[in-house]
Amino acid sequence: QAYVTYSNIAALTHLAAKPAWEITGTLDDIKIWTHEEGDVLSLKVEMQVKIPSHLAFSLLSDFTFRQQWDKHFLTCEVLQAVNEDEKIYYVTSPPMTGHKPRDFVILVSQRQPCKPSEPYAVAVKSVTLTSMPPSPEYCRSEILCAGFQIYSDSNSSCTVCYFNQVTSGVMPYLAANLTGSSKSIEDTALECIKFLE
Repeated sequence: QAYVTYSNIAALTHLAAKPAWEITGTLDDIKIWTHEEGDVLSLKVEMQVKIPSHLAFSLLSDFTFRQQWDKHFLTCEVLQAVNEDEKIYYVTSPPMTGHKPRDFVILVSQRQPCKPSEPYAVAVKSVTLTSMPPSPEYCRSEILCAGFQIYSDSNSSCTVCYFNQVTSGVMPYLAANLTGSSKSIEDTALECIKFLE
């Protein structure tokens, strides 16, 4: 079990540390970066937030708050609290035109920094749970690696970086976005900042 937590956090740390991220957009408090490797596209959204890092961590690590700011989350329920740093959630997403609604079973692992220079981490990946087999009403989708790193900037501000490594399941949302026809990444980031502050 400890290994799963470690590998989830380690995968996020590894993704964040990859070289050659390319910046694709900036707003006042938001920067959007992408990283392409083979058929895997990774997204990084950096947000400047005016609250302490520990507070951002407690709000972002509880995924039951997620649908308050992320419209890609229609419902989110805790299936299993593995331990105090890990929960398994069941998430449903609203349908896109011509597609069935998607659902996810995800493990969310959280970790506090060991030293001040390190970020708080909230790592996400899909897991298989025999008690939650795929259902015909939904398209079961997979998250390879996603999550947040939260760096403290001062006593009252922090930098939140959201990461998502994207496979074909998440592509329809991003494809529209990266061609500029949809502002949903920016909108979601703005909603996230508004929720946190």
